[in-house]
Amino acid sequence: MTENPSKNTPREMWDAVLGELQLQVPKPSYETWLRGTTGVAVSDGALVVRTPNAFVSEMLDTRMYSLISRCLEGITGEPLEIRFEVGGEFQGSKRASLPTQKTADAKPQQLSLDEDRKPVSQAMSRPSYRRVDLNGRYRFENFIVGSSNNLAHAAAVAVSENPGFVYNPLVIYSGVGLGKTHLMHAIGHEVREAGHDVLYTTTEEFTNEYIRAIREGTTEEFRDRYRSTDVLLLDDIQFIIGKEQTQEGFFHTFNALHMAGKQIVITCDRPVSELSLLQDRVSSRLAGGLVVDIQIPDLETRMAILRSKAEQLERRFPNKVLEFIAGRVQRNVRELEGCLNIVAAHAGLGHQSLNGDPEADVDLGLVEQALEDSLKESNRRVSEEDVLSAVARYFSIDKSTLKGKKRDRTTAQARHVSMFLLREEVQLPLATIGRVMGGRDHTTVIHACRRIERQLEADTRLRRDLMNIRESFAA
Repeated sequence: MTENPSKNTPREMWDAVLGELQLQVPKPSYETWLRGTTGVAVSDGALVVRTPNAFVSEMLDTRMYSLISRCLEGITGEPLEIRFEVGGEFQGSKRASLPTQKTADAKPQQLSLDEDRKPVSQAMSRPSYRRVDLNGRYRFENFIVGSSNNLAHAAAVAVSENPGFVYNPLVIYSGVGLGKTHLMHAIGHEVREAGHDVLYTTTEEFTNEYIRAIREGTTEEFRDRYRSTDVLLLDDIQFIIGKEQTQEGFFHTFNALHMAGKQIVITCDRPVSELSLLQDRVSSRLAGGLVVDIQIPDLETRMAILRSKAEQLERRFPNKVLEFIAGRVQRNVRELEGCLNIVAAHAGLGHQSLNGDPEADVDLGLVEQALEDSLKESNRRVSEEDVLSAVARYFSIDKSTLKGKKRDRTTAQARHVSMFLLREEVQLPLATIGRVMGGRDHTTVIHACRRIERQLEADTRLRRDLMNIRESFAA
């Protein structure tokens, strides 16, 4: 047992760290992962922090360790390791007592939706779930169908007409802003109006509810909430990557619904085969239905989208205006609609030549001037921070891990991709890239870039990864 380097007790040291973290961590994350943790000892050069369960320990150790370590060093004045251990009873707000796990190989508490469970104590308040409802603007009627999305649209319509009977599950994947969420909400509206119960939620909200259920002992309520619906719409399933316990909860939820003949619709930003899920059985469940993609819209579809948007705005624009926007904005629908909104605002402020006859001539300089900032943002130079944030988010790791020494397969690939994009997109010198990536020399950077170049020649998965990451720069 080493001496405490600080005059403060372990509890006081950890409380000081928590105070710092409250200022740096979003409140939902703080409430989920940090509240109820306690500093209990300093042992062998490490501050031992007691947590409610193994899931919390795992998440703090893998996702927040670097930030917590910096806060602790700032308080103690010298580096200390941090060790998260599952403890006994905690005085958490509205939290049920959890059993102490005494063995090193004890498994984290899991939520099985198929096992018999005792009723939750009547003293336990029923959890309040945040209602995430459907967007009233996302209907089939205003979804523009083109060659880039016709299969996804047809599948969505078929599911809405016969939920639970065809294409179950239906998985729709695409890059940012191409319409997958629009189709999901449109399905929801159709089946709800037909009298079916619909539950729409994001994967982030599903994860938060699942964690709360484990921490607060309300797993039966969680199970009932998701089992009782006729149609489950789950948006952005890619955020389940790296969260093994959440995947466990999703697996049991999926099975219960599927066996009961309930419809499941899921969106994600990549094919199911490329989700890199920790549990193969989750991937196999997703791939067991119909997986369809939405591509970047072609010029004809972009023009149709703009004309539809103009009708919604109850405005008429010269064709040259629409053609200019469609030619300059190609990556996603949101940017198209945003640019048309800006032009409409300028037209309303006195630029009458932007209104009126579709065949009218128009000074495109006025359009370019109106869209100057938006086009600059759309085509702006990508920054070092853009690259690192996008890659870390895509591979579900911390930016600090990208720059660190971990060498597992996922981290190494993410690091190589980062170096490649820093060279290609930001055009940093090799030596600068090395410094940005944690003090590596330029020969390491050269090796990483060449490795990615070789892989791109034959690896379609990597090409899609890079496409998705580049699209996220503008998101």
